[in-house]
Amino acid sequence: MGFGPGTRHPPPRGPPGPPLAQDMDHMSPRLRAFLSEPIGEKDVAWVDGISHELAINLVTKGFNKAYVLLGQFLLMHKREAEFQKWLICCCGATEFEARECSNCLKEWCSCFL
Repeated sequence: MGFGPGTRHPPPRGPPGPPLAQDMDHMSPRLRAFLSEPIGEKDVAWVDGISHELAINLVTKGFNKAYVLLGQFLLMHKREAEFQKWLICCCGATEFEARECSNCLKEWCSCFL
């Protein structure tokens, strides 16, 4: 019933936060910067994969802040393929932009949620 010998509580997790340095080696500088702190009031253009043109499209549709775009990702239950399709079909993202953006939000969720 428990999670370990004589305990009913899950093992302790470390505090959420940015990824470890060795995990960040494969990341783009933009993704690294985005993951280095909470979203706060960052504009949507801060999200990795969001080009200037895509940012304009997103702002026009009401997605002006990174946390608003994150909300859409969460409403889609973090389903990357569904979110990418939405970005491409509804917002004019390229496949590359959609992949980079969904990966960025997925990584942010794993660090901070």
